[in-house]
Amino acid sequence: MRLSVAGLRRVVKGDLQVEFTEERLTSYGGLELVRRYFEQIGLRQRIEDRLKASGVRSDYGSSRLVLLVVTLLLVGARRLEHLSYIASDPLVQRISSLNRVPSRRTVANWLRQFVKSGLSCLSGLNGDLVLEQLKRLGFRRVTLDVDGTVVRTGPTVQWAFRGFNPHHRKDKSYYPLLAHVAQTGQILRVRNRPGNVHDSKGATDFLREVLRELRTSLGRAVVLEVRMDGAFFQRGIIRLLERFGCLYAIKVPFWKGLGLKQVVAECQAWTPMDASLSFFETSLFVKSWQKKLRVVIYRKRVRHETAKNFQLDLFSADDGHFEYSAVTTNSTLAGAALWHFMAGRGAQEKMIAELKGEFAFDVVPTRDYRANSAWQQLCVLAHNLMKGFQLDTVATPKPKSRKRTASFLLQNVRSIRFLLIAQAGRLCRPDGRPVLRLSSNPAVQQLYQRISDALAA
Repeated sequence: MRLSVAGLRRVVKGDLQVEFTEERLTSYGGLELVRRYFEQIGLRQRIEDRLKASGVRSDYGSSRLVLLVVTLLLVGARRLEHLSYIASDPLVQRISSLNRVPSRRTVANWLRQFVKSGLSCLSGLNGDLVLEQLKRLGFRRVTLDVDGTVVRTGPTVQWAFRGFNPHHRKDKSYYPLLAHVAQTGQILRVRNRPGNVHDSKGATDFLREVLRELRTSLGRAVVLEVRMDGAFFQRGIIRLLERFGCLYAIKVPFWKGLGLKQVVAECQAWTPMDASLSFFETSLFVKSWQKKLRVVIYRKRVRHETAKNFQLDLFSADDGHFEYSAVTTNSTLAGAALWHFMAGRGAQEKMIAELKGEFAFDVVPTRDYRANSAWQQLCVLAHNLMKGFQLDTVATPKPKSRKRTASFLLQNVRSIRFLLIAQAGRLCRPDGRPVLRLSSNPAVQQLYQRISDALAA
């Protein structure tokens, strides 16, 4: 049937009068499904059990404040000041079990109570959720990506210093270290650090804790793989990985003492992967470590000169320019497969970008180092919970890839907010029973029903 043009258009006359009423309206109808998920995994009781011995106290209840901050991040707010804008939403109050939402100052003072023991409790809670997810999914192989990221701060923030930040050299910052699980896209552990430390500062102890958790929870039958960049090319880290029986792939820096430039210059046979990429394998003896390493060296033809032309003196090539990289590994992966495996580290960069952009990981809510570290733990908790929510409800398996990235198709949290969470509704009580009423939309109704059935199952 052909519709008339007049039937497609409407005339708008005048402005709508805006009124604020006491009706129980919500902007986040999807939070009810998220609340049901939290109930099923016993999240509030887990938080209470973890924080019981930490010394963190509040009249509102620490577990309720944790849920409140997580909810704040899930709906897209980025600062504690935004609490006042969602305080009257009935589903925000319902998911956090609060009649009255505290002010920004109250939450900031509560965050300052998180000394070392409190931070360990939050870190342990994150670890428990991720490890249980891995056990439930039954992975036979778990891949970890370990790296640091820069979080810019203000000039008066405690324990913030100038460090490696090529885009903002004069800004003070933090430099947190993260361990990312490639198969689920979750973060197993995060540790905040001052901004003036090397990327590998404290990495050995950090890795030891992570690997001990994994081995204790998953056992020796699960294969552990660890990918890291050249900043973690250290004897202590390699020894630790070998002691825990891990397969590793670590970028090798072109340090003068390693003699890699001479090895590359003497190589006459490169194995081609494609038109622009080739590699060869060698055995590198590190004299200061008294250790022999398997190293695969790659060269990639580029159409431009490199930023500082560091490696152009390796050859007097007349057929173009090359960029070189080297990877050491104790796995049996061939050169081509190892290249793709290391390329999978890019998934962690996307995860960090989502963590900063959508979960406010790059926000510094106070000047206190402990409070800011607790905020980072809560941002990671919100991130892990949303990944776990998808894995347990709507995620579908993804074809295996040589890059060893996520095993399931997972939506960005921005999409989850649009599709699920940010649905306007009204709470009413027909026959004395609370009911959430949403606008009739077949697509939204189908999605809600699908998630409800998955949670019920």
